[in-house]
Amino acid sequence: MRAAAQPGAGEVTATVIVAAPAPRVFAALTAWERQGDWIPFTRVRLVEGDGGEGSLVEAVTTVGPAVLRDEMRVVRMDPPYEVRVVHCGRLLRGPGVLRCTQMDQDRTQVVWHEWFHLPGGPAARLAWPVLWPGSKVGLTQALKRFARLVEQGRLP
Repeated sequence: MRAAAQPGAGEVTATVIVAAPAPRVFAALTAWERQGDWIPFTRVRLVEGDGGEGSLVEAVTTVGPAVLRDEMRVVRMDPPYEVRVVHCGRLLRGPGVLRCTQMDQDRTQVVWHEWFHLPGGPAARLAWPVLWPGSKVGLTQALKRFARLVEQGRLP
């Protein structure tokens, strides 16, 4: 897991402002098994632990016949500000962080940042800037859906 914890060449960041206080936003972000409510085509489950530090979380995204399994270990929890994970599966590897910054009493900025190791060597590094913008759009749309659900009181 040590190698997976080092930042990879693929990097993406998405941000959203949620009209809710940071403790509520953080609780919704770390309600792991509810992430499928806002991440399209994805089911999330706890494999080990209680969702806190040391827990193993599995996200399975299915689009048609394609299945992407993402295993991540929760390596740091600092409620209500930050959770760090390390993607440690066979395909997706690298660190990620979700940060909540209280802007005022009822607004919180969420930043989702990931650094992936790219499979496929140099060719993948060349293709990354072309392929990843679509993923950034998807990540941003997921965070917007997350914000709506929190603001409507449907998460956590």
